[in-house]
Amino acid sequence: MTIRIYTVLTLLFLVATTACVQQSGSRKRSKARDTSHYTKQAYIDLTVDSNYAHKFLESNPSYNAYNDYILNFYRNRDFHYAWINKDGLTEQAGNFINMMKNDAAYGIGDSSLIPAVLDTLLTREVPLKQGDSSAPRIELLLTSQFFAYGNKVWGGLTTDTAKDLEWFIPRKKIDMASLLDSMTRKPNNTFEEEEPVNRQYVLLKQKLKKLVAVSNQKWDSIKMTQKALKRGDSAVVIAEVKAKLNALGDLPVNDSTNRFDAALDTALRSFQDRMGLKVDGILKQNVLDALNVPMQQRIQKVLLNMERLRWVPIDPTSDHIVVNIPQFKMMVYDSGRLDWSCNVVVGRPGTSTVVFTKDLRYIVFSPYWNVPPGILSNEVLPGLKRGAGSYLARQNMEIVNGSGKVVSPGSINFSKYSGRNFPYIVRQKPGGKNSLGKVKFLFPNEYNIYLHDTPARYLFGEDKRSFSHGCIRVQEPKRLAMWLLRDDSSWTEQKIDEAMNGNKEKYVTIKDKIPVYIVYFTAFVDEKGRLNFRDDVYGHDAKLASTLFARR
Repeated sequence: MTIRIYTVLTLLFLVATTACVQQSGSRKRSKARDTSHYTKQAYIDLTVDSNYAHKFLESNPSYNAYNDYILNFYRNRDFHYAWINKDGLTEQAGNFINMMKNDAAYGIGDSSLIPAVLDTLLTREVPLKQGDSSAPRIELLLTSQFFAYGNKVWGGLTTDTAKDLEWFIPRKKIDMASLLDSMTRKPNNTFEEEEPVNRQYVLLKQKLKKLVAVSNQKWDSIKMTQKALKRGDSAVVIAEVKAKLNALGDLPVNDSTNRFDAALDTALRSFQDRMGLKVDGILKQNVLDALNVPMQQRIQKVLLNMERLRWVPIDPTSDHIVVNIPQFKMMVYDSGRLDWSCNVVVGRPGTSTVVFTKDLRYIVFSPYWNVPPGILSNEVLPGLKRGAGSYLARQNMEIVNGSGKVVSPGSINFSKYSGRNFPYIVRQKPGGKNSLGKVKFLFPNEYNIYLHDTPARYLFGEDKRSFSHGCIRVQEPKRLAMWLLRDDSSWTEQKIDEAMNGNKEKYVTIKDKIPVYIVYFTAFVDEKGRLNFRDDVYGHDAKLASTLFARR
């Protein structure tokens, strides 16, 4: 697939045709208008005839999905122009046009289907003059384009489609009318300054421009001539690696020599870190594989993740926790700023971790682990049928009824039951062997997913950490508990240690609920300002690509 970047006609066609695509879907009405943006400032003297506005919309069905928004926008300003004054196009109109011209291509389309007047607007050599007969049409076309553009670029796909793509984080809401009013009023506004998007979106868009520049360079595959190369070695392939690392920004200066020097060692480690590979400074086949990925594939991956970022809330300013599944990382934010992070283990393909958000409410120290149905059926019941007493002892487990009373395994005929009809609960008691470790963190949800400790500490040293049954294992659970209870002076470090190593389960309700976002980003910009890529662990990229890039 060829992706044409920064093509004005392509972008405008996509924006215009998005209106056609979206009008057939079910879209919620906008929320009550936020009048905080509507000020007492004077509007442009020129006005649009309301009858003409209705006729314009009737003759441009591609904007049908936005008819009510467009008309309400003009009613709220008594049909005064927003984009054109007595001198012609306003500065804000120029800014909006430039944004459409300079933004990356968000898909592929047929440029012949661009609204003719808008095409003329972008290419005309003679500026608009007062009394120009095309002014009303251009005014309405710009406003209509704003709603269509905002729907795609700032809103993304419909909520239902996002759920089909296994994304269950509620999509942000945008009051497009009040945003348009605000953006057309502010002088010297570049529009990007007020884009209602998460900062990661802006950062990815900046990195996308650099990838586009690199894509214009020759990007042949490099072949490994030996098993591995390290600092001090020499080989022809080293010069080729240096050239690519220089183009990508990891190697500041390309010396074009065949010597594996200190500068290349540093650059290679940076690249390995950005790609989620083991950081050892050794040039191996997996590093070459990452270097050989075509730039068009990298560009597409950035576009896919920019689409996901259109769905998420604008940067939260409160405390919150983010787990990025493909990154195998948890980030903890204090008042909207990154405080610390650590490795996590997520669900393996087949028992994948769900993308969603809920509020963290409880900490459970020295927890029981209630064996879920799938594990009960596939692992525990077969063991119980072979020898219940010995199996329970080895696993530090017990069987209880619905009221929590312990049931003797000798009183149960295990051969009668499967995982579906087993009438009891098998649970693992608190202790060092407990699968949840010494503490778990609950944000109640329908997926039965939570954060927890684990006795299998060695897994945090793996580069790819998708090993669980769906829940998220945290490398630093004690640190997380201390962070959550940091404002409660009664919970000292010693008290937390005692609670984590007790023989009785203890629930603690945290004072202020903390939002937890389980997300899926395979391209992102890290705290050092570096563009990162990760593998598509669950195949979500492939599904989104088939949806996003099929919209031509």
